[in-house]
Amino acid sequence: MKKISILGSTGSIGKQTIDIVCKQKDIQILGLTANTNIDLLEKQIELVKPKVVAVMDEQKASILKKRIGSKVEVLSGMDGLIRVATLEKVDIVVTAVVGMIGIRPTVEAIKASKDIALANKETLVTAGQIIMDLIKEYKVNIFPVDSEHSAIFQSLKGENKKEVSKILLTASGGPFRGKKTEQLKDITKDQALNHPNWSMGAKITIDSATLMNKGLEVIEAKWLFDVAPNQIQVVVHPQSIIHSMVEYNDGSVIAQLGVPDMRIPIQYALNYPKRLENNIRKLDLFKVASLTFEEPDIKTFRCLKLAYRALEEGGSILSVLNAANELAVKKFLENKVRFLEIPEIIEYAMDKHCNIKNPSLTNIFEAEKETYEIIESKWG
Repeated sequence: MKKISILGSTGSIGKQTIDIVCKQKDIQILGLTANTNIDLLEKQIELVKPKVVAVMDEQKASILKKRIGSKVEVLSGMDGLIRVATLEKVDIVVTAVVGMIGIRPTVEAIKASKDIALANKETLVTAGQIIMDLIKEYKVNIFPVDSEHSAIFQSLKGENKKEVSKILLTASGGPFRGKKTEQLKDITKDQALNHPNWSMGAKITIDSATLMNKGLEVIEAKWLFDVAPNQIQVVVHPQSIIHSMVEYNDGSVIAQLGVPDMRIPIQYALNYPKRLENNIRKLDLFKVASLTFEEPDIKTFRCLKLAYRALEEGGSILSVLNAANELAVKKFLENKVRFLEIPEIIEYAMDKHCNIKNPSLTNIFEAEKETYEIIESKWG
């Protein structure tokens, strides 16, 4: 029986991972973590009976401890997160937390020889070189959970990576596809959270609306598949049926298709290389009828262009891009800034940054802190 820990079990990916595990019955969950949602975490404890859980919020962890008694070990803070990520008998760690909080537990999990099912974008975006070097050093596997990176991973299977011409990274275009800057001036939070195809958490849904989600995925793809930035082309594909493609030197293009359901790439990551049966709706191409493709509008959706700029420059500016986006999205969700201010805030922080080409983890976290301070001084 395979044993796993889930970091961020109360989020969208975490909940869907538990759904798969409960149906599959040959995977045991030994550890769970949550940020503050102890009500849902308590229900998950009853459902999957882990050995250890961790809550980032120490006060909430204390409340949970009182509620559940001694039947499960309850830890708190970053130390608790790292403990769950490094539990001795765990084979795979599903990293589904949101934000740079995922970096340290991922690093420690790799050092403890755990395979990683990666759903946390920020880990590779900000610390890609460090993570991939550790993956090689400790000879562990990294299985992408994002539908796009899972598609690329599958399209590369059995092929010679040296023969890759480019990666075609698909994007739905989000809820505002086709709109111009003038039409986005008064966009509300509710409008931005209304994604046409995918059911996701709030932060990633806003990132999809700004196309920053795709920008972060471009950066992830560079590290995961060892390609140059100019080998990654974003293609808007509104139907979200082709999850991404790989073009080879001979002009052949291999794609992975499926219904837009995150449980498919999660299940594949947990069971690689096996493909198991499930009760997920199957793709009906007759119902889909047509697949369309467009160029992304980087003039209107400037976040994608900013992501490419950060990737070309490399170094600590990637942490600035990520941290500035996190804070800008948070402020937008709190109705403190407008939708179109998100790329403005990111660009402002990037322009202010003194880039470090080969940052350490300390440099990465310092860049995050400095970015928050710079933004708060103007938009606080």
